[in-house]
Amino acid sequence: MLDLLLQQGATTAASMYVGGDWVASDSRALIEVENPATEEIIASVPDGTAEDARMALEAAHRAQPAWAALPAIARGRLVAKLAGAVSAQAEDLARIVTLEQGKPLAQARGEIGAVVTFLTYAAESARRIEGDIVAADNPDEEIQIRRHPYGVVVGLTAWNYPAALAARKLGPALVAGNSFVLLAHEITPLSGLALARLAHQVGLPAGVFNVVTGRGPVVGQAMVESPLSGLVTMTGSTRAGREIYRAGAEGLKVIRLELGGKAPFIVMQDADIDAAVAAAVTARFTNCGQICTCNERMYLHRDIADAFLEKFVAAARALTIGDPLGAVDLGPKVSGAERDKVARIVARARAAGAEVLLEGGPLTDGRHARGHWYAPTVLEVSDNASPVLREEVFGPAVAALRVDSFEAAVAHANDTSYGLSAYLFTRNARDLARAPRLLKFGELYLNRSNGEAVQGFHTGWGHSGLGGEDGKYGFDGYLRKQTTYLNWG
Repeated sequence: MLDLLLQQGATTAASMYVGGDWVASDSRALIEVENPATEEIIASVPDGTAEDARMALEAAHRAQPAWAALPAIARGRLVAKLAGAVSAQAEDLARIVTLEQGKPLAQARGEIGAVVTFLTYAAESARRIEGDIVAADNPDEEIQIRRHPYGVVVGLTAWNYPAALAARKLGPALVAGNSFVLLAHEITPLSGLALARLAHQVGLPAGVFNVVTGRGPVVGQAMVESPLSGLVTMTGSTRAGREIYRAGAEGLKVIRLELGGKAPFIVMQDADIDAAVAAAVTARFTNCGQICTCNERMYLHRDIADAFLEKFVAAARALTIGDPLGAVDLGPKVSGAERDKVARIVARARAAGAEVLLEGGPLTDGRHARGHWYAPTVLEVSDNASPVLREEVFGPAVAALRVDSFEAAVAHANDTSYGLSAYLFTRNARDLARAPRLLKFGELYLNRSNGEAVQGFHTGWGHSGLGGEDGKYGFDGYLRKQTTYLNWG
């Protein structure tokens, strides 16, 4: 299967992985998988149905009790074996990510490294599943609090990190004793199928991990609404998160949502400008700006704004954009629709008065005649109501607004419905100490660029989500609590 997936330009109808077997879909319809750098069709996958969702959930439901009955350390060993298989196939898996998603190969290698880290950390958590014994009010009695798996976990992942997002959910869900059904985004389904292939090879029991393909409003909704799913964990847009929340309401489903962001990047007058510029470039343009924690809007103290913008624009202009299988800084946007969305937001910002500092924009000529290319674009605005400061761009365009004080920057930063991440560059110890209280975001980067640690906790506030991922708190999210009052009198 991996060889077929790696044949750039080849077309193959992949099956879905359900109950330990590669099975045909209930539907004959297919979804074509496009290489966003060339617009070539590299594969086709089943356009799944509600019946396919039911079949996968039933397989997971049958497998889960026996899986949960294994000691956690035994589950952890199998997840560790999967991490080892991913490491052994890292180059092939990175190439799949690049071909279906468009990120430069060097960044795709980093994503596969994150897959290994997520799975390994989850495996190491097997001996960290704990409970409590609490003093009772009655004689000859104690209160015991245990952790149990939810049962079947449904994972819905976004297209920007198709391998890492799947592993981020899969590892802790399995080690906690749940079975898992993955629906990867229809734009980037191949990485999830490749992960299933490796899970099969390392001997993960049939039905413990299942992968279906199709579209969220059909397959995803059926899985969310099904009485067989115990927990739903999703990474994606805020719009899709609302739809999942509504779909799960009737069944009172436990929902974990990691959604969009509109991260402010604050640079104060006493900051290390060179360090701030380097971090801002990395945080805006990595993966073509398609990261939920990306630098989406810059608030620059007036005293350093000119110096910062001069260096930032020069660094952005110097970024290379081209064939993601080569040594470049930016690949294409994931799709034509996503590229056009960025262009529309920029056009509306310009119409509202934004000044263009770096033109950038869509590339359509020469070696960029095919593919979904968008060059780095930098704007300056004078109003926090500008569309480019209000809406999630999720692409290589960013705007700056000058501020006169730390308090003004914080007020602008918090003026949003999103609450995922925020950045602050300053040498002022008082402002650094106040930042966690004043900035209303789940994740702060103080004097550094983005990039979470697996032992941290990746969580959004407001319209950026519910629940969270990673670390002991993320792992605990895959376990529900049970209280027992034990009386021996």
